[in-house]
Amino acid sequence: MFLIHEARMIVPNLHQITVEAPEVARSWRPGQFVVVRAEPEGERIPLSVADLDTKSGTITFVFLNVGYTTNRLASLEAGEFLPTVVGPLGNPLQLEPVKSVLLVGGCYGMGSLYPFAKAYHELGSEVIVVSEARSSFLLYWQERYRKLTSQVFCITRDGSLGLRGHVKQMEKIFEKHGTPELMIANGCNHLLQTACATVQPFGIRSLVSLNTIMIDGTGMCGVCRVTVGGETKFACVDGPYFDGQAVDWEELTLRRKSYLYQETLSTFSSSSCNHHLPARSA
Repeated sequence: MFLIHEARMIVPNLHQITVEAPEVARSWRPGQFVVVRAEPEGERIPLSVADLDTKSGTITFVFLNVGYTTNRLASLEAGEFLPTVVGPLGNPLQLEPVKSVLLVGGCYGMGSLYPFAKAYHELGSEVIVVSEARSSFLLYWQERYRKLTSQVFCITRDGSLGLRGHVKQMEKIFEKHGTPELMIANGCNHLLQTACATVQPFGIRSLVSLNTIMIDGTGMCGVCRVTVGGETKFACVDGPYFDGQAVDWEELTLRRKSYLYQETLSTFSSSSCNHHLPARSA
C-alpha cells in the first residue's frame, strides 16, 4: 500500500496526487511513467511522473478526471492509500545538453514536462516553456517554471492570457525569440500533432509522449501499438517518447477512438454515481 501525502484539484478537472513510493522515486528518470490503481481490483492506468522527492520518497503526478478510474482516483484524500504504484516503466530519455529546448504542454502535459525543465536547466540549456489551454483558469504550475526560466509563454484559445489560439501560435514566439534545437511535448493527440506540424518547417527535432491506451504497461497486451517511421512500436516498452515527425498520426487518432463509446459510458456512469456519494474535498 502506498500512502497519499497530498491530493487536491489544482484547476477544474485536473488533479494532483503526491504518494509515498520510495523505490520508484530512487530509480525513476525523466521520460518514464508509472502504473497505478485507485482500488485493489481496479483498472491499471499509466501516469507520467510530474515531480519527485528522493528524501521523502514521494512522487507526484497530475491527471485529468475523465472516466470511472480517474474519478475514483480524484476522490482519494491525503492519509488514504493507493493499492498499486508500479514503476518506473518505459524508457528514460537520454538527456544531453542542447542550446535550447522547447517544452510544450497542455492539460496534464503541463505537469509531466516539469522534470525535463529541471533536468535541462541543470544541464545548462536554455529552457522555453509553452503551456496551452482553453482559458487562463486552466493553466497551472507557471510559477514553478518561472523559477527555472524566464521564457514561459501561454497560449489560450480564448485569448484570456498570452497568445490567442492554439499551439500553431508558437510561430510568433520563434519569430521573436529564435528557434530552439529540440521540442518535447506532452498532452492530447491533437496538441502533439499540431505542435509537430508547426515546428517541422523550422527543422526543430521533436519528441512526443504518446498518450495511447495502455493496459499492462509491459508490452504483453499490444493495445498501445503505434506506427513510427513505418515500423510497429509499443508505446509502453519502446517509448513512451518517440520522434514526432515519424509518428503515423492518422492511424494513432483512429486507434484512440476505438473505445470512445465505452469511455463515454464510463464517464457518464462515474458522474451519475457521484450524486449518491458524500462530497469530498479535492
